[in-house]
Amino acid sequence: MPDPLSHGSCHSIRVRGLVQGVGFRPTVWQVAKALKLKGDVRNDGEGVLIRLAADQNELAAFVQNLRNACPPLARIDTIECQPLDELVSFDDFSIAASAETDIATGIVPDAATCPDCLADIEDPPNRRYRYPFTNCTHCGPRLSIIKQLPYDRAYTSMAEFEMCAYCQAEYDDPADRRFHAQPNACPDCGPQLSLIWADGTPIMLDDEQDAIQRCASLLKQGRIVAIKGIGGFHLAVDASNEDAVAELRARKLRYGKPLALMARDLDMVRSFCKVGEIAENLLLDRAAPIVLLEQKENAAELASAIAPGQRRLGFMLPYSPLHSLLMQELDHPLVMTSGNLSSEPQVIDNEEALQRLSSIADAFLMHDRAIINRLDDSVLHLVDDRAAVLRRARGFAPEPLPLPAGFETAPDILAIGGEVKNTFCLLEHGQLTLSHHIGDMENPKQQKDYRRALDLYASVRNFEPQRIALDCHQGYFSTRLGETLAVEQDCLIDAIQHHHAHLAACMAEYALPLDHGPVLGVVLDGLGSSEEGELWGGEFLLGTYQGYERLAHFASVAMPGGGKASYEPWRNCFAQLRELGGWEQISADYADLEIIRWLGKKPLTQMNAMIERGLNAPKASSAGRLFDAVAACLDMCRDQVRYEGEAAMLLQAHAEEAFVRYSETQIEPYEKELQRSCEEQSKEPLVLTWRPLWRGILEDLRSGKDRDLIAARFHQTLIVVIADLATELAQSHSVKKIALTGGVLQNVILCEGVAARLRKSDLEVLIPRLFPANDGGLALGQAMISAARAIAASKTA
Repeated sequence: MPDPLSHGSCHSIRVRGLVQGVGFRPTVWQVAKALKLKGDVRNDGEGVLIRLAADQNELAAFVQNLRNACPPLARIDTIECQPLDELVSFDDFSIAASAETDIATGIVPDAATCPDCLADIEDPPNRRYRYPFTNCTHCGPRLSIIKQLPYDRAYTSMAEFEMCAYCQAEYDDPADRRFHAQPNACPDCGPQLSLIWADGTPIMLDDEQDAIQRCASLLKQGRIVAIKGIGGFHLAVDASNEDAVAELRARKLRYGKPLALMARDLDMVRSFCKVGEIAENLLLDRAAPIVLLEQKENAAELASAIAPGQRRLGFMLPYSPLHSLLMQELDHPLVMTSGNLSSEPQVIDNEEALQRLSSIADAFLMHDRAIINRLDDSVLHLVDDRAAVLRRARGFAPEPLPLPAGFETAPDILAIGGEVKNTFCLLEHGQLTLSHHIGDMENPKQQKDYRRALDLYASVRNFEPQRIALDCHQGYFSTRLGETLAVEQDCLIDAIQHHHAHLAACMAEYALPLDHGPVLGVVLDGLGSSEEGELWGGEFLLGTYQGYERLAHFASVAMPGGGKASYEPWRNCFAQLRELGGWEQISADYADLEIIRWLGKKPLTQMNAMIERGLNAPKASSAGRLFDAVAACLDMCRDQVRYEGEAAMLLQAHAEEAFVRYSETQIEPYEKELQRSCEEQSKEPLVLTWRPLWRGILEDLRSGKDRDLIAARFHQTLIVVIADLATELAQSHSVKKIALTGGVLQNVILCEGVAARLRKSDLEVLIPRLFPANDGGLALGQAMISAARAIAASKTA
């Protein structure tokens, strides 16, 4: 990198990072003006380019002051200075028009309304009083409205709104916080609201109420309103209205899955949940995510159907002027759930909303600014008193992650991601750009949305991959799409093992370099395919970016019915109990137990035959299916799950109840069993079997133990077994870093318990925080592994 204090009277200063659409050029202008320096600044495809007439000391002061004055939404990755080849004469310091060059800069995420804009909409004399699309360079939409880079108004959905003289003057004034704020608008020239009934007829307004106030009145009456926000439509209803929430669930066919909530302010959130300093900062963050918070025991009343059986509620604060103005009219939180039909992507278009959501919503609060990129709300929770992302979308995506050291020569790579909670990843220009949350790939509409998003990211960045990394599971839509794209674009294909990708993603987040030694990955999830087509899900991997070794795993147990076992927990319960010595023996030994009698009414003869013959009953070392089986045994979620992860979430909630009510000595782990090869030097993986655990659970049920206590003992057993085995493996392989990842390790009890036990052995624990531990982070790891392979191949070529 050139010396930032290069000699010469004229300098070229390249600033890379998130520096477009965030008020960076006016900041440069202000810094230069304060130092009485001359030159110019412009946006281009690589970020921001500054030309400056300055001596060595002036240049040093400029660079330092620029770093100190970095705007709130900006992120400076590098500042590179070098002398200009020829002297340029400047009359003053100016802001030049953007230059269209090859794209190498990042797109800034959408940001919640800043305090200054909130003050504007609450100030009656202000011309933006109660205007729901108020924004500036410190806040407002970014990714949701962008069509291509550089980030200029002409390349956004604001292009059709011609600014009035007042807005144009702000836009042109470097001293104004709305200088080159691309969505800048006011009531006279910007987007407008409309409030209509589900049949498309306008809702009449009077002098007493505007559209937002009338919408609030409808919500108070128990109506369901579809509200168009920044990244898509939400379905909103009064969260304190039992009948209205139940009606929303019935119309949307969304039974059981927790519903997100929006509160007016922190005080409203505190009336329902415990909000510590860390949670408060997350709620107030510019990303304005949904944060999962523990409910208070004597909290104000909410409808019981908000989060059935759960101890946590997902709250967010208003993140746009529209939401802020609406919440000011209400005394209760709103349910704000995605505006979509079950399993379909969130609706973003007005006409489509009327077509798709009119059977759910009574009314629509819409606006005429087009949403270019659909963005779900991001979701976070707290692990070890620190934030961890569960879903990365609005407010976070697509902020890039710098590549770790050693990957400088990596080719451009597209990583396709997995089948559920899908994201894709672009590796280029020394950084990783993980897409916003796309969702599950089972629905054709979701598949179409995935392809549209992929095309847009590639178009925005002029991206043409040389390699395509995909999951080695041949049944995934994303895998088949990746193979098709590789043919279309003449790319090499890298098939990546699912759990290795989870491990590599965590390593990348912690910036471990290419030449870093092995890390022990404890990767627990539902299902993932090995290279040989086996189903894995409870894995202990010793790995680098280049490869891995499977040191241990959960015992593989049949999944009778194949895919059905992922949705019907009783099937996994039967298969697990059968492993204790055959169903006939177990059903005889525990004939008095309710679970045995209940299972006896199922077609077990058929299930048994399927397992014995290996017909549609693949074996899997899945941690997720183990949780399902225990939840079914304890009658927490038995016949069928209503949403992915329901059984495990309910099991965790019951265990949390026990950890509050029982002492540590009462929550003793069950016995453990570890199978080792008879051969002393065997390379066969160790196998964790769960026979003692299941015997303990059945005995506890027979003795009448509280099922909350049994759930807690189950968690405690896994904590001890997983942590002790990981410690043993780390010591025997001289490893100090252990990554805890995979969707099952988003269970707070399990993750915190294992991490605490590992740290007692002086092991460093890596927990995914910036990117999801679930399959939402899979593409990140795929890209890293493919890059490592490409670099290795280039060295041997």
